[in-house]
Amino acid sequence: MYYYVENSFAQTEKSICESNIIYGQGGDEKLVLDICQPARGNGPFPGLVWIHGGGWGYWFTPRSQCPIDTAASKGFVAISIDYRSTSTKDSNGKVKYPFPAQIEDVKCAIRWLRANAQKYRVDPQHIGIVGFSSGGHLALLAGFTESADGFEGNGGNAGISSRVQAVVCSAGMVEAVSFYENQISYAQRVELLLGGKPGESPALYKAASPLTHVRRNNPPTLFFQGDIDTLCPPAQAQLLKNKMSDVGASCTVIIKQGKGHVTFFSEPSLWSFLDDHLKIH
Repeated sequence: MYYYVENSFAQTEKSICESNIIYGQGGDEKLVLDICQPARGNGPFPGLVWIHGGGWGYWFTPRSQCPIDTAASKGFVAISIDYRSTSTKDSNGKVKYPFPAQIEDVKCAIRWLRANAQKYRVDPQHIGIVGFSSGGHLALLAGFTESADGFEGNGGNAGISSRVQAVVCSAGMVEAVSFYENQISYAQRVELLLGGKPGESPALYKAASPLTHVRRNNPPTLFFQGDIDTLCPPAQAQLLKNKMSDVGASCTVIIKQGKGHVTFFSEPSLWSFLDDHLKIH
């Protein structure tokens, strides 16, 4: 199904979009995405993988939360993906798809976009990833981990790289133990994701923390954070900034005064960052 979306930020531009594409297989679930391409120009265009929030699937969050039509009007081929949810239970009432199912699905989506680069006019050497809240956590993790870390999964397009060239996180978990300990309302969501409290699943808490995977060769990273965010402690942003600075990796943190747990997807600095790091100048 194809449709045209008038962009809310640039009313003269349009995007060509396709919905409900199966991009892989996660366990016994079909993994689905939407994609938008620029309506004008021949490409190839830089790619973007956009990840919605919602407590790793605890709350239903539509893919339409992600402004991929806006991205297409700005010269990107962008996908918004679903991933396996912690709200899905097995026959015993336990979480059917705990970590690392979610990051495996994200990496599967990156591989799908790269594998289909010619069909969708994507530059496979310039792909970025953007996420909000739990999606921001997954964006960081996808950007920082390598194949040797063991999160590739077997969802599809094996052998294709899942590397990205730029990362944007809006209010995402950086270090799982301190995140868990410094706020209340999200703690249960972390327990569902990681199989218990920090003392019960220490290895998973470490593996699921983007901070664990900070390396000098991490892609350039932009982190948005509201200073009155009660769901993602603002200290998470500073932890990332300090660690990436220590190893010599590029990390820009923007703290927005008087803002809570919001996406910041319309910020001009987000689009400037993506232009700088993904478009060929």
